[in-house]
Amino acid sequence: MGYPKAWLPFGTEFLLQRVTRLLSEAVDPVVVVAAPDQNLPELSSQFFLARDRRGGQGPLEGLYAGLTTLEGDCDAAFVTSCDVPFLAPAWIRKMVQLLEGYDIVVSRDDHHHHPLAAVYRVSVIKHIEHLFARDQLRPRFLFSKVNTREVSTDIMREVDPSLATLKNLNRPEEYFNALKLAGLDIDPDIEKLLASPDQEQS
Repeated sequence: MGYPKAWLPFGTEFLLQRVTRLLSEAVDPVVVVAAPDQNLPELSSQFFLARDRRGGQGPLEGLYAGLTTLEGDCDAAFVTSCDVPFLAPAWIRKMVQLLEGYDIVVSRDDHHHHPLAAVYRVSVIKHIEHLFARDQLRPRFLFSKVNTREVSTDIMREVDPSLATLKNLNRPEEYFNALKLAGLDIDPDIEKLLASPDQEQS
């Protein structure tokens, strides 16, 4: 993206603030997981902050940090990224309902799983530790280790017809299009910055 996604303006909020607000409409508590030295926008005092033990280890490290923070307080957690401005609280509630009898419930389309729009029981922590020991750092490696329910994205259209929950922002044009879809203005300074060819991708 060339700019920290958590800090992308989205109306009167930064993107991370928007996503945590949407999360809080469906679940409590909310844990935000950040890299060891990552700077974040101000968040509500009702949210918890966890840090990766090691930077650059990918989403499985973040999943581990979040679940260990919740251990003893929650049975399961919905996991998402910070760049999904149209996260649907109804999607979260539906996935939680579908978890009964399973360790993980994850949506899947014709091509792949969506591990960052899924629900994981805290009990999978021990399996994550085994994956770390084998240097297997992707959440999808968990799916064959525990009782996992795959849910077709066609079913999830019942609560999120356009599957907006799955539309994350990886490129500047996706961010600009999301702002337009939400009826929000594009900050000209951010637009100029993201349009610069010198910006590193992130």
